[in-house]
Amino acid sequence: MIETRFIAEWESCSHVLLALPDESTDWDYVLPEAQEQFVRLIRTLTDNGEHCIVLCHDRAGAESLLCDCNSDLLMIVEAPYNDTWTRDYGPITVIRGERTRSLDFGFNGWGLKFAADKDNLVNLFLHDNLVLDPERYRNVRDFILEGGSVETDGQGTLLTTSRCLLSPNRNGGKSKKEIGERLRDVLGVEHILWLDHGALEGDDTDSHIDTLCRMAPDNVILFTGCRNMDDPQFEELLKMRAQLSLFRNMEGESYNLVELPLPDPIFDSEGNRLPATYANYLVTERNLFMPVYNQPANDLLACQTVRIAFPNHNIIPVDCRTLLLQHGSLHCSTMQIP
Repeated sequence: MIETRFIAEWESCSHVLLALPDESTDWDYVLPEAQEQFVRLIRTLTDNGEHCIVLCHDRAGAESLLCDCNSDLLMIVEAPYNDTWTRDYGPITVIRGERTRSLDFGFNGWGLKFAADKDNLVNLFLHDNLVLDPERYRNVRDFILEGGSVETDGQGTLLTTSRCLLSPNRNGGKSKKEIGERLRDVLGVEHILWLDHGALEGDDTDSHIDTLCRMAPDNVILFTGCRNMDDPQFEELLKMRAQLSLFRNMEGESYNLVELPLPDPIFDSEGNRLPATYANYLVTERNLFMPVYNQPANDLLACQTVRIAFPNHNIIPVDCRTLLLQHGSLHCSTMQIP
């Protein structure tokens, strides 16, 4: 029997998938700032040797915006999409036998919160236009699953949150056991860790795991901590930490927990707190792109902390304050494609 394995993010990355904001997206009210944010992110990726697939609605406009980026590392693709959060509608990769498989799960706007009719068809479009290898593409569109909601160590363990995956507006009617069985079947995981606590103010995703904690090599979990007892998030993040301390790997061993700092509160123009987190980084085979928020002490501590888990990686900070305005950050805006 051919085995399927959900590969860890740091194992393989030939391209990073992104989508440019324009006036048809939710970025229209801060469009110049948003476009500058994405250009800065793409330039940082290509400057550090990462190939990028960039979705756009207007190729000429995209080429103009990205004129200072390394064109040899860019593939610009005109495609229909609603918004820029490719992490959640891009393909999720597994290895089956010796070949990668691009799994196209259903996407319904984080539980029917936002329009997603075009986002839900992006992977089919990439398949039909040969951006994704048709022989590696697999249709799993009857099951709703967002890339930001699942983490793996690449060794058979899946880390996720019950608040997200058991949301009735995603796969309503399915029990925790049924969803677990489906994850085991399509992703090839053997051991599922269900996190029941942890939430950030301003989060639209029902507690995506990539806002809270991340798996790393050598039995490490990095997690968002909170040391301020007066912070409204303190109790939830404390409960999360307590539950993480009880988790065991497939060999029955506890995890080495590494605490990431919590950014100082950042608010939008109406006074609503935005879900700033350092857990929303992107890691490739040699680089780790860390979101930072113009908070020198916190930003430096976050970069130093991830180096504990990824000592041989280049830690590369990227200012992501604009991404917060639409309640996301760096990892949300990218999807690695092996």
